Amino acid sequence: MKRIALIGLMLAFCQTATSEQPAPNIDSLRFLLGKWVGEGTSEVGAGTGYFTFELSLNNKVLVRKNHAEYPATTDRPLVTHDDLMVVYADAAAKRLRAFYTDSEGNVINYTISLSSDSKSVVFLTDANTSGPRFRLTYVVTQPDKMALTFEMASPDKPSEFRKFIDGAVRKVSK
Repeated sequence: MKRIALIGLMLAFCQTATSEQPAPNIDSLRFLLGKWVGEGTSEVGAGTGYFTFELSLNNKVLVRKNHAEYPATTDRPLVTHDDLMVVYADAAAKRLRAFYTDSEGNVINYTISLSSDSKSVVFLTDANTSGPRFRLTYVVTQPDKMALTFEMASPDKPSEFRKFIDGAVRKVSK
């Protein structure tokens, strides 16, 4: 009797393991591909910039390159910002993840969530990090337009995000 129960448990486990959803892949983020330009605001002020999303490494990763400029004011010089983000499928975690680094020396690791209608994607850092949390959101507003928001939360209030960058971008031909 114990042997039958053990075989039943093993079969149930095998069925559960095989019915799990496969890891998401980069194809689900194809709507981000291309060159995007826009204007927005940040804590530094109004700015302009562009970014590109391109497939790389035999379509296994998505690479974003970003450039932003904030004009000089009487209080500060011109501010330029460049960053690079690599999006990849983490097969072990069955999640899309991203690695980000920028010209200021920042490094951010994100977990990625895609909406069920594939019209928005959220890049979110873990809550258990010792520093601030970050959330980057892209929302498709029209086939060639997106809204984007970059938010931060302090380590002592990791669920209370405040906008750092708010903008709109449009897709352009390269």
